[in-house]
Amino acid sequence: MLGSTGSIGTSACDVFAAREELVPLAFVAHRSWETLARQCREHDVKIAVLADESVADTVDREAFPPGCEVRFGERAVEEVAAHPDADAVLSAIVGAAGLRGTWAAVEAGKRVALANKETLVVAGPLVTKRAAETGAELLPVDSEHNAIYQALLAGRRDQVRRVILTASGGPFRGRSAASLHDVTPADALAHPTWDMGKRISVDSATMLNKAFELIEARWLFDLPADRIDVVVHPQSVVHSFVEYVDGSVLAQLSPPDMKLPIQYALTHPDRRPGPTAKFDWNQAFELTFEPPDREAFPGLNLGTRVAERGGTAGAALNAADEIAVERFLNGEIRFPDIARLCEQALDEHPFEAEPTLESLMEVDAWVRERTKSTG
Repeated sequence: MLGSTGSIGTSACDVFAAREELVPLAFVAHRSWETLARQCREHDVKIAVLADESVADTVDREAFPPGCEVRFGERAVEEVAAHPDADAVLSAIVGAAGLRGTWAAVEAGKRVALANKETLVVAGPLVTKRAAETGAELLPVDSEHNAIYQALLAGRRDQVRRVILTASGGPFRGRSAASLHDVTPADALAHPTWDMGKRISVDSATMLNKAFELIEARWLFDLPADRIDVVVHPQSVVHSFVEYVDGSVLAQLSPPDMKLPIQYALTHPDRRPGPTAKFDWNQAFELTFEPPDREAFPGLNLGTRVAERGGTAGAALNAADEIAVERFLNGEIRFPDIARLCEQALDEHPFEAEPTLESLMEVDAWVRERTKSTG
């Protein structure tokens, strides 16, 4: 599991505890070694990796279970992602940092339970092409893409008219563009439905998360941008739709709990009992849907633009967003500046239509430096 100490990782640990046939081999974290050590003890993990080599001298090896090998550095991340004893890799490192580990798993022909959406945002064409060559499976963990994956099993791909991603609308649903000028980081982090990390929460507030998911869907399901739509659904119960050419619309519903898509991606094609809460159909509840406000949340339009253009555009958008969110949380820029800086990066970065993995990393670095200093 790449990213064991984050929100996806902790949910995955609940799945491992509930399904004894899912035996974790290696856990990877960035630098939170105390949490990593506790997880390794609880699940008898054989290999622990800390991607940040700078913490090597501060780690207490005795905190890890007997026989657990502790490794450090990005090379170690790639090695465990391609480990011959691993049947599947859960990729849950947030941001572009998760790309290399995911790439190593794809190169090794693994089943990749993909929670790191940036992998496909940054390098979608490269990753999907390489997966086809190596026999690697890409099973989405994002609840929206997992829902689409399930609904697509109901018909042939040439019968799909479009897919519709649902969005909660975040904490500012219904707000005007003018009213968002002075929102604070605390306001943006107060997501009404999901408990997520800081960057993902802010991306939900700007709706850039849905822009990224649109790009991810473009490559994951091999659909053009004009066949991918977004609808706001604040209850977060319907996780996405697939509309077929005959007018049938299929949706996947479940309580908002990431343990279900994590387990589905790891056990597919089997469905098994798990730790996810179930609906109480004896209780009344309502489901509502509305179009997104693209004037208040202009970041959403950037997803369509990137999905249409491809190339290095995804790498530029992701890098700009990571830095802009960080600057917003640090109080350096205002909330609307996040989307503005992302659009600026798309306009100004050195675009390549058919980049290599190395050139994607170069664009990533260029945009990060530019966005750190742009007003």
